[in-house]
Amino acid sequence: MTSQNGRLRVVASTPISEELIERVIALEPRIDFIRKQELLAPMRFPGDHSGDPGFTRTAEQQAEFDALVDTAEVLYGVPDEKPDALSRTVAANENLRWVQTMPAGGGGQVKAAALSDADLERIAFSTSAGVHSQPLAEYAIFGLLAGAKTLPRLIEQQADKTWSGRWTMGLISEQTILVVGLGSIGRATAVKLKALGAHVIGTSRRDEPVEGVDELVRTEDLPSVVSRVDGIVVTLPGTAETEKLINAAVLADLKPGATLVSVGRGTVIDEDALIAALNDGRIGFAALDVFAVEPLSADSPLWTSPQVLVSPHTAALNSAEDRLIAELFAENARRFLDGEELINRVNTVEFY
Repeated sequence: MTSQNGRLRVVASTPISEELIERVIALEPRIDFIRKQELLAPMRFPGDHSGDPGFTRTAEQQAEFDALVDTAEVLYGVPDEKPDALSRTVAANENLRWVQTMPAGGGGQVKAAALSDADLERIAFSTSAGVHSQPLAEYAIFGLLAGAKTLPRLIEQQADKTWSGRWTMGLISEQTILVVGLGSIGRATAVKLKALGAHVIGTSRRDEPVEGVDELVRTEDLPSVVSRVDGIVVTLPGTAETEKLINAAVLADLKPGATLVSVGRGTVIDEDALIAALNDGRIGFAALDVFAVEPLSADSPLWTSPQVLVSPHTAALNSAEDRLIAELFAENARRFLDGEELINRVNTVEFY
């Protein structure tokens, strides 16, 4: 992939600060970064790529915004982070050649846009995968430690002002942890676990060694290894292939009291099977940042289980996120201009 005139016309279709635009251009001066800040929703916090939900455009402003993104060779973000807006833009802009999505799971936005095979062939899509690996790996360690150190019991006893007898807590250094998915998040998690002394099992499609991982297994072999593990970290993206991969059959032989951490996509876990495992004690603690349907329904038993920590899909957010995505975009722009493969290009068959 190369640009015809040696420059890229990039249009901001999701919020980005002037400071970060300057950073992108400094890193890749061949970019013409077009934006109209008054047409973009203001961000309320770092990583707020959809912007303030109270923001609206007049009919004239919406027409101006649509006309602007329709001139782009490259889009910085899916327009308004809405798949239907992406579909409209793709249909209107035959010169569009690349879209940098904001989420690590941006393939889901592309899939939801229901683009034609011809459009998927014409346009490259890339994600921000890797930007979130460190914060999510830290959350995974936090969840595993919370389970090992019996956080629910500690919270309950403190609330009741109960000074009980002493009890043993788990040691990560004595545990075997299964990391389901060795993408950037899983690899970062494995390294941190190894530093704590854990025995790490990881799932991978490849047999190549991975830093921090002691054993590699195929995903189809999950039921045969769960009886040996003290904790499971799920990092996989949401695809047709991974939907409900962690199901009743996988959890059937889980060691009683195991910890489960979910930081990939909520659809990977069968929530009915998870609730059953929590109820019968196979899972002693679960730290969940993602869910099959978000927001999590108010009537879900996960809200009220004392063995569950619910976080509202926020574990990846950190103050450096926007800068890191901008820097990733600048590197991808260089690659695009120089005819090199994009980092994190979306697989438009499985959409991850």
